[in-house]
Amino acid sequence: MDKTASSKFNKTPIALCISLTLGFPIPIVSAQEIEEEVETLRLETITVEAQKRKQSMQTVPVSVSAFSGKQLEQAVLKDIFDVAGLVPASSAFQTQNVTNTSFSIRGIGTSSQNFGLDPSVGLYVDGIYRARQSAMVNNLVDIEAIEVLRGPQGTLFGKNTPSGAILIRTVAPSHQNSNDFIEGTIGNYGLVNYSAAASFSAIDNVLAFRATGFGSERDGFVSDVNNASDVLNDRDRWGARLQALYTPSDDISLRIIADYSEIDEICCAAPTQVSNAQANGIAGKFGTDSLLSQPPFNATIFDDSDFFANRVALSFLPESKVEDSGISAELNWDIDDQVSFVSISAYRRFDSFDNIDSDFTDAHLFGTQNDAEQQSFSQEIRLDYSGDNMSAILGAYYFRQDLDLDYSLYTGEQFNDFFLLGFGQGAFNDLLAGIDALSVATNGLVTPSAAPAPASSSFDHYAKQEHESYAIFGQVDYQLTQKVTLTAGLRYTDESKDLSTVFTESLPNSAEFPTFFTSVGDPTNPASLVPGTLLYGAGVAGNVLAGIQANTIDITSASGQAALAALAPFQRLGWGFNPLGAITAARSNISDDLDDDQVTGTIKLSYTPDRHTLFYASYGTGYKSGGTNTDRIADGFDPVFGAEKSKAVEIGLKKDFPAQDLRINIAAHSTQVDDIQENTFIGTGFNLQNAGDYQTSGVELELKWLPTETIEVDFVYARVNAEYDNFMRGNCWIAYTWHTGINDPGQQSSDPDAPNPYCDRSGGRPAGEPEDFAMLKVKKDFTISDNVDAYLVAEYSYTGDIVLDASNDPYAVQDHYNLLNLRFFMNFASYDMDVIFWGRNVLDEEYINHVNFNTPLQEGKMNAYVSDPATFGITVRKRF
Repeated sequence: MDKTASSKFNKTPIALCISLTLGFPIPIVSAQEIEEEVETLRLETITVEAQKRKQSMQTVPVSVSAFSGKQLEQAVLKDIFDVAGLVPASSAFQTQNVTNTSFSIRGIGTSSQNFGLDPSVGLYVDGIYRARQSAMVNNLVDIEAIEVLRGPQGTLFGKNTPSGAILIRTVAPSHQNSNDFIEGTIGNYGLVNYSAAASFSAIDNVLAFRATGFGSERDGFVSDVNNASDVLNDRDRWGARLQALYTPSDDISLRIIADYSEIDEICCAAPTQVSNAQANGIAGKFGTDSLLSQPPFNATIFDDSDFFANRVALSFLPESKVEDSGISAELNWDIDDQVSFVSISAYRRFDSFDNIDSDFTDAHLFGTQNDAEQQSFSQEIRLDYSGDNMSAILGAYYFRQDLDLDYSLYTGEQFNDFFLLGFGQGAFNDLLAGIDALSVATNGLVTPSAAPAPASSSFDHYAKQEHESYAIFGQVDYQLTQKVTLTAGLRYTDESKDLSTVFTESLPNSAEFPTFFTSVGDPTNPASLVPGTLLYGAGVAGNVLAGIQANTIDITSASGQAALAALAPFQRLGWGFNPLGAITAARSNISDDLDDDQVTGTIKLSYTPDRHTLFYASYGTGYKSGGTNTDRIADGFDPVFGAEKSKAVEIGLKKDFPAQDLRINIAAHSTQVDDIQENTFIGTGFNLQNAGDYQTSGVELELKWLPTETIEVDFVYARVNAEYDNFMRGNCWIAYTWHTGINDPGQQSSDPDAPNPYCDRSGGRPAGEPEDFAMLKVKKDFTISDNVDAYLVAEYSYTGDIVLDASNDPYAVQDHYNLLNLRFFMNFASYDMDVIFWGRNVLDEEYINHVNFNTPLQEGKMNAYVSDPATFGITVRKRF
């Protein structure tokens, strides 16, 4: 028997032992039957911890996709984005910087554009909850396994898992040094990855240590025409992890993990997707791109057709920095053969800084800076029981988080001109010139005009949120019969959040911020405030000025002085900022809080007619915590929003066909989400609220087939039907209406020209989620020599069309696209070394990376985030 066949032969007895140890219902069979089964079963047994204990994936009544460390290594899956691309009904993508990373499962996700939002997908590393989604974007190195759990996980994993959870386990210290390695990768765009890990036994079978380190560098693939070529969307990451494993007896183990990592990248490029230089459907209508291309701006303007040229023009390159660190301790104590005690304690810190050119042009208009710090402490304790017919978990959980955000929006040297020419359409020029002429004529008795929107102005806020959460939970698996198991669980969570936000507005030379032209209209709709208020004020002042110049008004009289008061707003520095809306208006500070408690639970029924078949049906609930809006929002907009709750029904089949070496896992699901938290950029700020209700349903299929000794076929398909059941306060079309004059059919006003901040999005699709995803993988094994085994892998995936914005603007749609990945793997047995040649998106498919947005203060224009081009490389891994 060859070595490969022998290794496959040895997996099955281990799988049977695991199943028997866990007490999962398996019909009694003879030793001869087991031996025959071992000889025919070549399908790999995958161990998961989806229910916080080790189980075979085929016996767990949960939709889960799992990847072993070996699979990650051989597939060169280096970050969570690579993994998500292989999992049905899941997405992971970045937007304007590393800090803004979003995850979704089954069409349910969360925008990362507001620090007050919690995720819909719970992220756990070695049992520790990661509150900031961006903590997961660094390189995956020295990983034991990754599991993606689909559907609400509110019982065992708690809040912020209404759509699912991602579990990552790192390799623990070992006394045998069996997992020591060094690895290096080089590729196009100057890619250089390196990593290494080793275990050290300080006291045999008692104390062991493990050290892991990694780094990653890569040039960008998007050029900035003013700064440098191929600089945006680069890679610059490194990190280290130190561990200690103390096992004073067979019943007690203590594992301590300390880790630190950094990201410092120029991220992320958002080229022009829709230009507003000239309206597509209205002759003679020109927008800000036309204005900015002329003096005094002379900006570089790109047409829609330039989007995939991977070029941008910025005033300065974006900065994106992250520091992530923590320390944890996990204690496991086997009290007796049936009861064990587990304690997991952790302290984590996550600091991020980003600075972007937020007008997305090389005109010097405005930028945005975020400096955030997050610290958290968590403690979980639980008792695990395993009996002949029942297993149970009882636990308690505590979580505390302190979040500090220092935010600044600041203007550039050309913003004043942009305001006068863009928002005022030149209407103020004669007025301001007249005021200046009158000031000269009166020898300064009349104050000259002032800049409406001067450079070096800043609109800042400091937000501090304190968050505390308690939970108790329990889950029981009870064998009703030899073939039927009932699972039931409940979790109670109590949490509180306190928000304090201080808003400041600063003008150059410490000038006092004006309070003239108080905002009118709906304060939650900044678009309704521009430019109507200013033009009205200009008209009144213009009439007064005409009277003074015609000598019909005496400026020394009482009536003349009153008339001059109409000019006062235009004589105060910064008079144009307030009417621009929440993004620049003066506003009151915020002090608010949230207190909430929720009960989540699950009930599942499992039926195993034989050892190769599992039928299950489940009902589960989950929720995403309510929160506080940490953005710069308008007065009158409630900063507190409530919890988002989900209820899901799922039926599934997990079936192995040993004689055919075939495995089929299929699940059908339906999820209702109430009070969904929606956050969409509308050009002058983010609209964050509990928007309405949301329905998603679908089917998932995962198939593995070994038709011959040397060929493996994997097929994955997911269909997700997702739409808003009830969404009366959604965002309206902006770009499409500007270009065509066609009003949003969801407009909630009988007068189509009346300003209204909301549109009815009921029946619309959520942003960023395809309806269909399919992936076919074919692997062919072969032998090059007695010492070299190899295989070739091709992965071909199809992603259906994606709506890119929650407004469902017709211009915000990405058509379906296809990706092809290739790998050639060689194992040199005598050197215990692997060499992998790999390529991703080898056909260089061009597509928008899940998100576009209305360009700030530039109506009719859209920008979007680019996807990775074709990448190639070679990876060498040497084990010791």
